[in-house]
Amino acid sequence: MIKLVKEGGASAREYVELLKKRSQEAGRQVESAVAEILANVRENGDRAVREYAAKFDGGAPESLEIPREELERLAAQADPAFVESLRRAAENIRDFHARQKQQSWLTTREDGVIMGQRVRGLARVGLYVPGGTAAYPSSVLMNAIPAKIAGVGELVMATPVKNGKPNPDIMAAALTAGVDRVFQVGGAHGVAALAYGTESIPKVDKIVGPGNIYVATAKKQLYGTVDIDMIAGPSEILILADETANPRYLAADLMSQAEHDPMASAILLTTSALVAEQTAAQLEQQVQALSRKETILESLRNFGAVIVCSSMEEAVGFANELAPEHLEVCAANPMEYIGRLDNAGSVFLGNYSPEPLGDYFAGPNHVLPTSGTARFFSPLSVDSFVKKSSFISYTREALRSASDDIIRLAEAEGLTAHANSIRVRKEE
Repeated sequence: MIKLVKEGGASAREYVELLKKRSQEAGRQVESAVAEILANVRENGDRAVREYAAKFDGGAPESLEIPREELERLAAQADPAFVESLRRAAENIRDFHARQKQQSWLTTREDGVIMGQRVRGLARVGLYVPGGTAAYPSSVLMNAIPAKIAGVGELVMATPVKNGKPNPDIMAAALTAGVDRVFQVGGAHGVAALAYGTESIPKVDKIVGPGNIYVATAKKQLYGTVDIDMIAGPSEILILADETANPRYLAADLMSQAEHDPMASAILLTTSALVAEQTAAQLEQQVQALSRKETILESLRNFGAVIVCSSMEEAVGFANELAPEHLEVCAANPMEYIGRLDNAGSVFLGNYSPEPLGDYFAGPNHVLPTSGTARFFSPLSVDSFVKKSSFISYTREALRSASDDIIRLAEAEGLTAHANSIRVRKEE
């Protein structure tokens, strides 16, 4: 069911190298199909969107936008207990992200020079939300709340309908998070409509949110026309565990990510051969009762492993090399490792901080870098939804004082017009 690598060293290294090559790159056929969709939507607007909605979404709605009254009516169909859980999660997410907000600033010098930075939210952001078999209200909260805190002027959501009806849970999450407008459109054509704008759907400055390979490919091809959050790969979890870890918990947490996708990766690095064997046995036992059993089994067969490491230091080294999306530390003193774990999207410390806590409720964002990109990318945050401009104000005397240096640097680069811009003021 899952690979068990009982000795560290070369065997573990070989498997780590295999995992680093895991990818979900779109093939030429997907790239070509998406490019055709984007071009059609750009040229034909609503007409193309409706054609693709009829083809891919099970029908084109009468109105692409869901009116506010209808949005509220649909949201009211959601389970009240679920809506209350959404509300409590939203409070935690708001509290965490409110601490990330930056302020504009300026500084003055004695010579009268003023410099600073202006920080403001983007004018309009598009949020893509899957609405079919993978409908995730939690992702609405995680994407929309930091955008609103950042000061985004208008937050527009695109989500496909299922069986001709919008998902009430998604609508409830949109209201809870403060989404301004909702459109019934999905897929690559929905992403294209957000990027280019149509007669009904406004053009946005940035597109965020998860989706299938066609949505991810559309975002990738549209980067530059609009900004995007990231190119998300298959989900992944890496757990570091010593001999004190509970194998029952470890197995449950590995499967919490394996159930996402057959391409998902679930890896345990432990210093204990006994914990490794007991975790493998727990996987066999627990999976039998889970609704996504077949997906979990395929994921664990393809990209799952339990690896016995010679030490926690070796395990930490592998973790930094793999740069996982989710990293759990189940050890006697998990806090001692936080300063050494440099490459991870989000770190979960201790036996009672499982990954689903971060997915749904704790507050930190669950939109995280995947496929090793945590080496250089960060989680979605308030910073993802702002733009910054610097400003400069020099006095005549301050410019004169700096003029020789500027002219010298400009002429060294062969940019004589730059130098002239300074010289004409110096000679005045």
